[in-house]
Amino acid sequence: MAGDADLGVLERLAGLRQLDIGALAQLADVAELELRTVFNSGAPNPSLLRRLAPVLGLHTADLLAMVGADVPEALAPADTTAGSLVPHLVQSTVALPPEKKDALRKFVASLPREESTEPVPRLPVYEQYAPGPGALLMRMARNRNLNWTATAKTFQAVTGRYWSAATYGGVGHGRVQLTPELLLDFSAVLGVTSGDLAAVTGIEPPGASPGPATAGVAELIWYVRRLTASQLQQVSDLAESMRK
Repeated sequence: MAGDADLGVLERLAGLRQLDIGALAQLADVAELELRTVFNSGAPNPSLLRRLAPVLGLHTADLLAMVGADVPEALAPADTTAGSLVPHLVQSTVALPPEKKDALRKFVASLPREESTEPVPRLPVYEQYAPGPGALLMRMARNRNLNWTATAKTFQAVTGRYWSAATYGGVGHGRVQLTPELLLDFSAVLGVTSGDLAAVTGIEPPGASPGPATAGVAELIWYVRRLTASQLQQVSDLAESMRK
């Protein structure tokens, strides 16, 4: 569950893009007075955030997580049971050349959108975090259908570094320190720039950047969040076959 909204995040993200409130309002096609009113009140406006997200180059669900607002069911992963399949897909995809990664993304795009017949289940209590930098990062991981275990396995596949599932849970609850190196790992998996993550967490990342092997993987992780488990299995099988 998201905590109290922190709309100061919006100003920091806009500032990183050298946009003042007036410019941000113009690009989002909203009245500057309306935007200032929302900023001053500290009350998140989902409709406004939907308009600001593309201006900032962010997914709406991620922007909601960044400001500490709840992500609506329509923007949540379609099938929570599919999340456990993501790590294996990532393991198969990391080693693929760019042209095969692109073909895999096109296959994902070709799959029909299957409407869920069940409501999105409520997050377990242990995934309901108090506000904090680690909490917003773990909520962004959940936007990609990654629970603690899937997060640990996916991070290992992308970065080569393994932390236990409980350790990532500790990050979300603020019991494990969020380091600059770990922030860079989140950047590689989430596909969000380290500069943006630094702006919303206050943690400065190291000067390194994700390696070329991770290119395109974060985008694929995002695209498959709306697939069912059976569809994601098809994608995973195709990625595995492409390695041969």
